[in-house]
Amino acid sequence: MKDYYQVLGIKKDASLEEIKRAYYNLAHKYHPDKGQGDENKFKEINEAYQVLSNKEKRAQYDQYGRVFEGAFSGQQESPFSGFDFSSFWANGFQGGGFGSPDLEDLFGDFFGFGSSRAKKDIRRGEDIEIELSMELKDVLKNQNKKIDIYKYNACKRCEGRGAEPQSKINECQTCRGAGQVQQVKKTFFGTMARYTQCPSCNGEGSIPEKVCNVCRGEGRIKNHQDIEITIPAGADSGQVLRFAGAGNAGKKGGRAGDLYVKIFVKPSEVFKRKGDDLHSVVPVSFVSAALGDEIEVSTLEKQILLKIPAGTESGKVFRISGRGIPRFSGYGRGNLYAKIQIATPKKLTKKQKELLERLKDEGI
Repeated sequence: MKDYYQVLGIKKDASLEEIKRAYYNLAHKYHPDKGQGDENKFKEINEAYQVLSNKEKRAQYDQYGRVFEGAFSGQQESPFSGFDFSSFWANGFQGGGFGSPDLEDLFGDFFGFGSSRAKKDIRRGEDIEIELSMELKDVLKNQNKKIDIYKYNACKRCEGRGAEPQSKINECQTCRGAGQVQQVKKTFFGTMARYTQCPSCNGEGSIPEKVCNVCRGEGRIKNHQDIEITIPAGADSGQVLRFAGAGNAGKKGGRAGDLYVKIFVKPSEVFKRKGDDLHSVVPVSFVSAALGDEIEVSTLEKQILLKIPAGTESGKVFRISGRGIPRFSGYGRGNLYAKIQIATPKKLTKKQKELLERLKDEGI
């Protein structure tokens, strides 16, 4: 038989608020519409919550280990009746736990944790995500890039107001400028007040007397715009840079969204990057390795000379300090690690063969 306390991960003396917290966190984690969702687990969590959140059912469960069929069969309504969980999860739930702003927005008005909440920033523009390719050598210093983006910008005719020039913007008479209207519902917790977006003004709290002829009241239009951004030295593949306010313009003068740039550094034929360090393979002749020599080693900037001692073996790695990638923090650079690979000649002249035969006779 299922242990409902174990299902929710709580102690048997847990308070009702602790039960709610555990339920909300688990419901977020296992909801079927999420990537890691589990429909069976979600049903199990709901079953446990329905029992433990009800005082009479919980007492019966604690005493007998079960809730008898038929008892407490009143037509109680779930606090989430009519709520579209699919839309909620799909639109990007980011709450970190009970009491975070996202959870409060969802559950606060259902369970009395808050009354009418301040309306959300529904005018804020959408974020934009793009990818940017770079050569490995480009990460050695800051790169100023000009990017052409097709995005929403403030309407020039109405200057982002959404109303025709010289016309007024009036307070919404339905919500009296609040952007929200109250809905009262009966639930198994009793009568609850829930605040929803005002249908008359779409949550904005105001209505233009005459909408702009160009943007049709939205306060923004889509067109191409050149945006200049700076990619800091040391950027790496997969890194996402945020440029605040460079996304889509907000509706009717609202805050602009952000621009997120995902970096892709093209692979190099010479170097392999590991964090801020570079690794390369340097071919060396047998004679240079045996006798010692100064050899040329490639860096991202130029060729440098590296002195190798006599008797250097293939696979030996030399560290060249400060020739790697600039650290993203702006302090210092990584190192270059040059791995020696003794090159075996594939074609030999007659004289070379004779010399090698003589070395062979000498035991080399």
